[in-house]
Amino acid sequence: MKILDAFADIDRFVAIRRDIHAHPELGFEEHRTAALVARLLGEWGIEVHTGIASTGVVGVLKGRPGSHTIGLRADLDALPLTEANQFAHRSTIAGRMHACGHDGHTTMLLAAAWHLAQTRDFPGTVNFIFQPAEEMGKAGAKKMIDEGLFERFPCEAVFGLHNFPVGQVGKFALNRGALMASSNTWRVTVRGRGTHASMPHTGIDPVAAVLELGQHLQGLVARVVDSRERALFAVTQLTGSDAPNVIPDLASVGGTIRTFSVAATDAIEAALRRAAEGIAAAHGCTAEVFFRRASPPLTNHAAEADFAAGVMREIVGDAMVDADFPAVMGAEDFAHMLLAKPGCYAFLGNGDGAHRAAGHGAGPCIVHSTSFDFNDEIIPIGASYFVRLAERWLARPT
Repeated sequence: MKILDAFADIDRFVAIRRDIHAHPELGFEEHRTAALVARLLGEWGIEVHTGIASTGVVGVLKGRPGSHTIGLRADLDALPLTEANQFAHRSTIAGRMHACGHDGHTTMLLAAAWHLAQTRDFPGTVNFIFQPAEEMGKAGAKKMIDEGLFERFPCEAVFGLHNFPVGQVGKFALNRGALMASSNTWRVTVRGRGTHASMPHTGIDPVAAVLELGQHLQGLVARVVDSRERALFAVTQLTGSDAPNVIPDLASVGGTIRTFSVAATDAIEAALRRAAEGIAAAHGCTAEVFFRRASPPLTNHAAEADFAAGVMREIVGDAMVDADFPAVMGAEDFAHMLLAKPGCYAFLGNGDGAHRAAGHGAGPCIVHSTSFDFNDEIIPIGASYFVRLAERWLARPT
């Protein structure tokens, strides 16, 4: 494993990571985290731009004269969870937690920025993109793009990295196409006419319509999506009356839809709307459908994926790079950046949980768990990857 010598003593960055972990902030509220990032970049002599998509930060670092540019991205936000861990750097804010490792992603990119600022041994420009609001469908990446991210900070390509349980600590995983699914949120609200549950004939029951609709939707994918594609339709929410003896005016059913193509999303949305209208009408009710496309499928560009895999092999060796990793149903709004620019997103293995025994956390390596903690062992690996990726990309012939 060829970790850069500059990261042999990683303690300063572990301390930064744990400080961020202890002070989690939700999307578009990452004021403390953004201020920390901006301060450190400025101290290292990097040009700093703040307030992009509210709390986004971009650091611009120029090396020797050169025409090539690259964007390296990390996410800043936490999740609305209450942390179960009891270690010293656990969350100090109730109902807020870095349960996805964005504290580690930010730290890896900061470490790379520090190293590149010390050496400046590259031609061209590196843009360090610290993005707000990746979680909860807030699409911070799209907001940054809509506010002129790539016009203000030109990038020939963009690259991102996410910790993930892919096996051994430090193993990279990626592919040359769709790596993550689209994320789509749906809800159907059915309106009837409320009454006492003992006299159902005097009202119109929306709960019965919602129950039938929920059952029907469980089999929707098989009927409308090409059987050669992967897609997921999850019913995860049901609401009705607040009282056991009341038939309410309104009831609802909702969940998430994951696909790997826009065509599949279109087909599912159309079928959902038809089913909601038809089943509601059959019960004498009306239906209102909410459908939000939070992020599209995350699809890597083949040439950039090959380039990234080559850099990964340089850092960790052939055996620690899976360049044909199967796509996962999770979603990431970095997908918006890959629609705007060529690039590649990849996973970095956070291990099997053994590192927790050394006091670095507790619980599983599965993200979005209340017992999750980022594995500090991979900070130098991810930072070395970002550094070498920038150096190799910018050194390409013009």
